[in-house]
Amino acid sequence: MKTNVVPVDESRRDFIKKSVTGMAGLSVVPGYILGGKGLVPPNDKITVACIGVGSQGLRVMMDLLRYEEIQVISVCDVNSGSSGFVEWGENELRNKVRRLLEDSDWGNNLKPGTAGLNPAKEVVEAYYSKKTGKEKYKGCSTYTDYRELLEKSADVDAVIVCTPDHTHACISIAAMRKGKHVFCQKPMTHTVLEARKMSDMAVKTGLATQVAIGNQASESTRIICEWIWSGAIGQVLEVHNWSDRPYWPQGINRPEKSEKTPDYLNWDLWLGPAPERPYHSVYQPFVWRGWFDFGTSSIGDMGCYSFDTLFRVLKLDAPESIHASSTQIFPETYPLASVIHFKYPARGEQLPVTIHWYDAGIKPSLPDAMEGKNWNRDGMLFVGETGKILCDFNGGNPKLIPESAMNSYEPPPKTLPRSPGNYEEWINAVKDGKPGGANFEFSGKVTETILLGNVAVRTGSPIDWDSKNLKITNNQEVNKFIQMPYRNGWEL
Repeated sequence: MKTNVVPVDESRRDFIKKSVTGMAGLSVVPGYILGGKGLVPPNDKITVACIGVGSQGLRVMMDLLRYEEIQVISVCDVNSGSSGFVEWGENELRNKVRRLLEDSDWGNNLKPGTAGLNPAKEVVEAYYSKKTGKEKYKGCSTYTDYRELLEKSADVDAVIVCTPDHTHACISIAAMRKGKHVFCQKPMTHTVLEARKMSDMAVKTGLATQVAIGNQASESTRIICEWIWSGAIGQVLEVHNWSDRPYWPQGINRPEKSEKTPDYLNWDLWLGPAPERPYHSVYQPFVWRGWFDFGTSSIGDMGCYSFDTLFRVLKLDAPESIHASSTQIFPETYPLASVIHFKYPARGEQLPVTIHWYDAGIKPSLPDAMEGKNWNRDGMLFVGETGKILCDFNGGNPKLIPESAMNSYEPPPKTLPRSPGNYEEWINAVKDGKPGGANFEFSGKVTETILLGNVAVRTGSPIDWDSKNLKITNNQEVNKFIQMPYRNGWEL
């Protein structure tokens, strides 16, 4: 994309404002030209800082580098660079870099699962070196502390937040306060209150926000909406949703001894708002998901996908009550397995509906309509007044059961607008202000719900929910789980 040449003593935003407002007789100026609500002029690159470039952050950064509209100019991480990050296949991260750079020899000296600050900077500069033809491209700054980045990032339009769950909110809210658009890794937040505050800040600032929920932009989500809205199984009365996660340790106690903090890691910054504790390798990387202070367990990791689909299909808002059962509860980690039930009231002409969540390989009872077949390792079952639909975990590949019902079914016409993609929606939102489907206002409601499920697991008793006032009404004591305590200096 062609970019205007800007005088060296003026920022491009100031230059554009002066140029446009100096035109005689021009009384109405489009918001995107003036940068209204942080909008980026259509002929400009969207300058991006990537905060959190461990394995998942590195993947997202590489995805976005391919977009002509994006210019990554800064990376930030508390880990200067290390190996052992979780990969989805042998040498998956290295091979993804090789494909990006079209360099089959890149990373020959790196250990598997290498990621972090310096590796990410190397990838950015190698990519732009190849794109620009400059042998030694040097255009990517590095930071260890996101707060320093935000203080010194006047030329950054947007940030990508791919840190552990417990720091999503503090980084995203701080970025929005600085006028930065935000693309945030899932789950959107670590606590219920954080989800509400992040959503409110997005609405207040009008900035472009999006959560990394790719299935919301998928063909599958639109098809399952069209089937159910056309009455394929009558009104939906129940949904069963099951996952084989967790893949990480849960149901464990804090280790009795600490370990020496690795030289590559700033442990204090990694803890961020979480209560202080000594370093140990049981907390990171990736294995932090099972700890109350850092992660959100299986439903936080995966329910953000499936519940996004359910919120759209069933036109949900907040549940009225939740109850759960689980294996043994530990003081600091989620249990090995849980089952959570979310009850929703009638919505307009729609009947009440209950959603049942199962994790750790627990599955619902097989209905007769399965005709002797077994469940997949994860999935979703809609139970309606007149039939049942079995889907993949996020609602993909729907099939009426039994098989005879599917054989005689004629799917409805496609009536919903299709999406260009989750990244593309956010990029377009940055440029024209039209919200993406996984914006913080919508995703905040989904996030509040799934995190209330974790509250129900921790309490072991039913909870009645007052969404307007963010309160559990039948047990005042457990309202402490709506927001975890923050360390001094990290408050929202």
